[in-house]
Amino acid sequence: MKSLIAVVALLCAGAAWSAESPATVLKGEVLEVKDVDSYSYLRLKTADGEMWAAVGKAPVRKGAKVTIENVMVMNNFESKSLQRTFPKIVFGSLAGAGVTAPGAGGQMAAAHSAQPKADFSGDAKVTRASGPDARTVAEVVTKSAELKDKKVTIRGKVVKFTAMVMNKNWIHLRDGTGSAADKTDDLLVTTLDQARVGDVVVVKGVVHTDKDFGAGYAYKVLVEDATLGQ
Repeated sequence: MKSLIAVVALLCAGAAWSAESPATVLKGEVLEVKDVDSYSYLRLKTADGEMWAAVGKAPVRKGAKVTIENVMVMNNFESKSLQRTFPKIVFGSLAGAGVTAPGAGGQMAAAHSAQPKADFSGDAKVTRASGPDARTVAEVVTKSAELKDKKVTIRGKVVKFTAMVMNKNWIHLRDGTGSAADKTDDLLVTTLDQARVGDVVVVKGVVHTDKDFGAGYAYKVLVEDATLGQ
């Protein structure tokens, strides 16, 4: 859970984790539901009064009694998706079969870390892909404005792989271009294809910019709906 706190805190300027030590489980009745791309925001009636909570997107209805596990409290959290700031909000996993698997919060943090420690420690330098839409990792990151919504082809080495978070596989790709200092050497890719850390793959996907998955996970650039080849 510490990694999740660090990631969300990093991505949410002006927000702060509460110094209090809340219970690890929160129970309440749903008074209001606001869904974004990947998260559901729930206004709850609890034993301690009304409280907002953010969980993985789920078909929750008004009036439902819910239990939220592994809760963490954040103060002054700004949701860009909802265009509002919550003075106090709880993050956690919605209990119940088929809603959020145990440990999903930790997987989410691993998948969405903007500049993670790579699982691969070898040389990531590879030969550039060929073709009219071929780009390097650094080019996609630095030229994201002009590449927005365009298809690109990138050859790179998988340095991190997280399977089936939000029904997608999440890959961090490097090719030896760019710099860790300005975060231009690592590119986040989503795909339904499988890969292993250390694999050299050819990624074909669409560049998206300013993507907000909710709950503080926002990215200036990533490649989505990609296919992987050799």
